Amino acid sequence: MSVADEKIAPGEQEASASPARRRRPSVHDAERFALPTLLVLLLVVFSLMPEGGDTFISLINIRTVLSEQSVVTLLVLALLFPLVAGYIDFSVAAVATLASVGTASAMSDHDLPVLVAVLVGIALGLLVGLVNGVLIARLKLNGFITTLAMATLLGGLVQWYTGSVAIVTGISPSLTAFGSLTWFGVPRILFLVALAAVVVWYVLTQTPLGRRLAAVGANPHASRLVGVDVESVAMRSFLIAGAVAGLAGAMIVARTGSATVEGSTSLLFPALAAVFLGATAITPGRPNVLGAVIGVLFVAFSVNGLTLAGVASWVDPVFNGAALLVAIGLSTYLSRKRGMTVSR
Repeated sequence: MSVADEKIAPGEQEASASPARRRRPSVHDAERFALPTLLVLLLVVFSLMPEGGDTFISLINIRTVLSEQSVVTLLVLALLFPLVAGYIDFSVAAVATLASVGTASAMSDHDLPVLVAVLVGIALGLLVGLVNGVLIARLKLNGFITTLAMATLLGGLVQWYTGSVAIVTGISPSLTAFGSLTWFGVPRILFLVALAAVVVWYVLTQTPLGRRLAAVGANPHASRLVGVDVESVAMRSFLIAGAVAGLAGAMIVARTGSATVEGSTSLLFPALAAVFLGATAITPGRPNVLGAVIGVLFVAFSVNGLTLAGVASWVDPVFNGAALLVAIGLSTYLSRKRGMTVSR
């Protein structure tokens, strides 16, 4: 009887396979839960620090940080759609700035109702997403350069429209109340962010569009061979990203009661750091909603803890930049390890 014909007893087969089975899950779990574990450790360390520890762990501080990160979280959710499809949209923060000006102007200059003004902001985001989609998906322009150019263009248009003057009058009190007040001790805006996160999770994981986005991001050539309209899928990713970024712009007005021409860079880099950090957690190597939210919390509470500890003001941008570099490096490594396409 040959070796191939020999039968292995069930117990022996299980024993021979069990070491590999035990090793693989442990490594995978370490990758999945490294960032959440670091977040917990970070919260513990900053809460025990003699300087600022009591303030850091206070309910008021936690609520303030979460409320301040609501717009960044929406931008992270916007980034996920093109990122899953294999693209990076550098224009989302500029789109949010444009939408905030459009929303504020609709109320201040044209006396439109709150809901209509918010829809104006979302419509502006959709318009920019459509242009991005046509240029990148249809005309095959480089996504990196195109969205970066779009961000610069939008910044100039906003300055031209506003005359570099913030819109601070005529904002509806009902909109600012939504952005600043609470329900049951929880900032109202967080309920919207939580709903948006659940919807994005559902679309990306439970719908045909989400599966097509993931397929195109993993291998656009193979996706085209099995009948996926790659250009259409990419177009939709930029459209949805624009709409969500437009909603984020409306929420800027709700949070601050104004619309300014500055701030897109300060929103973009924390969002990029969070979304790439999130791609190293939960499903390592793949952008995902839960990991992205954890990334937002990690970046936000790191900066908040350092600020309360009394570090210099330059630490904030240095930390964001370093976190972005580390996050891109780790997510790229994990993506290549799993044979996925690096974002383009």
